[in-house]
Amino acid sequence: MNSSTMIVTQPQPVMVAQDSEEWGSKICDCCQDVPECCFAFWCCPCFACTISKKYGECLCLPLLDIFGGLISPITMSMRVSMRQRYGIKGTMCNDCVCSTFCTSCVWCQMSREMKRRNIPIVLVGAKYT
Repeated sequence: MNSSTMIVTQPQPVMVAQDSEEWGSKICDCCQDVPECCFAFWCCPCFACTISKKYGECLCLPLLDIFGGLISPITMSMRVSMRQRYGIKGTMCNDCVCSTFCTSCVWCQMSREMKRRNIPIVLVGAKYT
């Protein structure tokens, strides 16, 4: 009896470079992905946790915004991190204002940006033995 097993190494994230220094969509471009924006509007904590996980952060990290008071520190820091990762122009002041007054819209914008930047996960070294 000949059985084959598959050996797979850890997946490595691969980022497809984008030349834009701007966000791919504006903060209020919710019509670009209506189901996602409805999810964010009706259950922002769940949506934020989902996006955080897809971004590579802890699933429950956005829940810490509960302790932030007026400003949403986790939402703001994720937005700043995304700007830094993708080379998007902007200021921390703008990130703070958007994160404080448009939290759901910020998470939707970050989700659209991740889709636009297309970060595929590639299996490296998969082979049958």
